[in-house]
Amino acid sequence: MANELIINVSPQETRIALLEDRVLAELHIERTRDRGIIGNIYKGKVVKVLPGMQAAFVDIGLEKAAFLYVADVYGRMEEYEEMGFLSLEMTNYFNAPSQIEDLLFEGQEVLVQVSKEPIGTKGTRITSHITLPGRYLVFMPTVDHVGVSRKIRDEKERRRLRETVQSVKPPSGGFIVRTASEGAEPEEIRNDMEFLLQLWSNVQKKKENASVPSLVHGDLTLILRMIRDLLSPQINRIIIDSKEEYDNIVSFIHTYMPKQKYEIVLYEEKAPILDAYGIEMEIDKILGRKVWLKSGGYIVIDTCEAMVVIDVNTGRYVGKRNLADTILKTNLEAAKEIAYQLRVRNIGGIIIIDFIDMEREGDKEKVYQALEEAIKKDRQKTNIFKISELGLVEMTRKRTRENISRVLGEPCSYCEGAGHVKSKATICYDIFREIERTTSGLGGHSIMVEAHPDVANLLFEEERAQVEELEKKLKKKIVIKAKPGFHQEQFNIFEV
Repeated sequence: MANELIINVSPQETRIALLEDRVLAELHIERTRDRGIIGNIYKGKVVKVLPGMQAAFVDIGLEKAAFLYVADVYGRMEEYEEMGFLSLEMTNYFNAPSQIEDLLFEGQEVLVQVSKEPIGTKGTRITSHITLPGRYLVFMPTVDHVGVSRKIRDEKERRRLRETVQSVKPPSGGFIVRTASEGAEPEEIRNDMEFLLQLWSNVQKKKENASVPSLVHGDLTLILRMIRDLLSPQINRIIIDSKEEYDNIVSFIHTYMPKQKYEIVLYEEKAPILDAYGIEMEIDKILGRKVWLKSGGYIVIDTCEAMVVIDVNTGRYVGKRNLADTILKTNLEAAKEIAYQLRVRNIGGIIIIDFIDMEREGDKEKVYQALEEAIKKDRQKTNIFKISELGLVEMTRKRTRENISRVLGEPCSYCEGAGHVKSKATICYDIFREIERTTSGLGGHSIMVEAHPDVANLLFEEERAQVEELEKKLKKKIVIKAKPGFHQEQFNIFEV
């Protein structure tokens, strides 16, 4: 498989595309004014403890206080004493670690890390369980555990890596062995561990003199995070259009991955880099609600407040043999496309997929397995449940940042995000009711109606009889005036 990282850098934003066999698989966008904060470590202050929600709000210096759930509070009092945040007189706050009010109090200083950026109306989610990712390992100062990525499936290799880490790790703290460690030499893993331990030591030193609230440690830039997290033997080339960032990548790889050989290309052609690789056109498609399948069927992706709903339809596809086979082929094709769309759009949270109803149990199992297989390429954690009697699949996908549609778009100012507006006919009938409601019994010889041009035309033409009927009833002339600047649902009524 030929995989490439295409990186476009401009003063206002950075865009990184992962291509798998020349197909856009992932897209990451970071705007200079909205640089991501996930992974950042802050020294913050608890501003409110909410026992009813078993959570607390913490001021970390952002516009809105961050949300800290009880399960994300590190409950070992001695660790907080080491950090200098608690005195011995505060031990009673840690007698019952399951209750937020026994763990935290207003005014308390805490060291926290951003685990989820603000998404929609939800604020920043934070945790006091710090994690520091390296190239091969993730260091967890608050736990004593060694784990291995589930994506490393060779049991012999898993055992080797676990034993390597356990043989050199310090008595306290834990590590997760990342997928990139597969095949890594013990020396490479040990160097990564030493780097992370030194980084944690620096974080602890810096927080001692840091004010509250303040940033103690910032994660890498988007480009270097992607290099750290995505680079593997499956990535053949990195192409970037910025000389400065090109030098940064070369230096980063030389420092942290000296034994790895990657082709790094500085793009210097006149054509914009994302245009040259056909990515710009694909980005425009990401905003579309409807996605066509090769067979002629299609899926519809609707984002609600609490979940994403995906509907599968046969569309123009009529099949060749019988209805059951037509439905199965469409659903199988849709399963692969849905897995791709979830990944490329970075859709997360609760996802409901409405496959076309299948009567044969064997067909349901085939579609489920196709979806499960297609989702394996996804780096984000997913959980998929079996197809229900109604033909629905419930699944979750880990969500740490906004999906691409929300990054690139915003709610329609015309429909205010509803996805629809009242029809012109409905507005006409609203006008009739409002005329009767507000003008009956009042003075004046005529009634002036100001409305959107399309609504005004409908009143002049198809609804003309209703207008005349209302004139007779009220014994007043109704004058209709088109107002080009009006919203379709907007109108004014007054007597003259």
